[in-house]
Amino acid sequence: MSDFNTIEEILADLQQGRMVVLVDERALDVDGAEVVGEGELMMAAELVSSEALNFMVRHTGSSLHVAAGKERLDHLGLRLMVPGGQGRGAAVVVSVNAALASGSGISAHDRALTIRKLADPHSRPSDFVQPGHLTPLQAQPGGVLRRAGHTEAAVDLAHLAGFQPVALITSILDEGGEVASTPYLLDFARRHGFKIATIKDLIAHRRRTEKLIALEARAPLPTQYGEFTVYAYRSLVDNNPYLALVLGELDGERATLVRMHSGCLTGDALGSFLCDCGEQLHRSFAMIAAEGRGVIVYIQHHEGRGIGIFHKLKAYQLQRDQGLDTIEANHALGLPMDARDYGIGAQVLFDLGLRRVRFLTNNPKKRVGLEGYGITVVEEVPIAASPNPHNIRYLRTKRDRMGHQTLLREEHPSPAGGEN
Repeated sequence: MSDFNTIEEILADLQQGRMVVLVDERALDVDGAEVVGEGELMMAAELVSSEALNFMVRHTGSSLHVAAGKERLDHLGLRLMVPGGQGRGAAVVVSVNAALASGSGISAHDRALTIRKLADPHSRPSDFVQPGHLTPLQAQPGGVLRRAGHTEAAVDLAHLAGFQPVALITSILDEGGEVASTPYLLDFARRHGFKIATIKDLIAHRRRTEKLIALEARAPLPTQYGEFTVYAYRSLVDNNPYLALVLGELDGERATLVRMHSGCLTGDALGSFLCDCGEQLHRSFAMIAAEGRGVIVYIQHHEGRGIGIFHKLKAYQLQRDQGLDTIEANHALGLPMDARDYGIGAQVLFDLGLRRVRFLTNNPKKRVGLEGYGITVVEEVPIAASPNPHNIRYLRTKRDRMGHQTLLREEHPSPAGGEN
């Protein structure tokens, strides 16, 4: 059993007015494995009492912040400390006091009042004065699906628990005043009877329970493999397009042949010999055409296993000049070997009515990216590759180091290099 609680358990405690611990994964190695987590204690802002606030101050050793969305802060006329300073992270807002604070605003009573007023939907700009003794943080639009930070996670959880999207948060430090490690955070939660969860699990929960796509267009698409229909979806998280090419009538109860294809400009469109991407795409079309029914989801922004065209070409250069393989080249650039996510793609399949699929892939990790979103993979159907002197090392690396079930039709000696 995991040491962490489920998001459902977290929400239940928040609804009871309890605090919870959130752990992020900012300190990761290049492939996303957690080295150490940073934890924050949070609770819904509208339920904050003097006693709860005092507990946070005494037991975390850190300063208090109120996490809220831009729309809420704008409504209250609260300005950023640095205008235009949102950037990619949470933005710091000028500190604030409730205008009705009985004293200077520093006491637990006054600060709790300020926090509750920030969450009160009836509050107005005249209810606050700046500067004060509480510092709000402005969360990124889209929450943890846009930025995996504590500020966004706290706002998301408050909203999911049925409260105003405003939360009180504070970082948890250890006895030496350093950022607490994950083992310390787990022990902290046990000692105080708090539920504890990861931001990663919150992201998975939101992707699993919310509809994050919008159908923008549907049109016929005649191809050399038959008359497909193309569905153009837009991700509501980042506006990236997802194209679903559908052949035949889909039946949710019948296992459907599906290819989740990561876009590869060099392989799919330019005919590169450094990879097997274009070959996998065309073989998928042919296999679906032979069955008379199936789906290809084309994910354009997955270029280079998610690192983008520029970094992919830089990785090519490292492979050629230094003899690195595709994984080593990514790591030399400070990038993970695979940065792709298939949660939105799974939602496309679900929206098309599919529930059971026969998955066209050589990468077993893609299966994990589909399951958990209402899609059952009943079979993995491998795609044979015809290696050439330019991509044989790349194909062997995928097979031997990345766990791909790559079917090599024949072996060729090759120079260093390969598609990323």
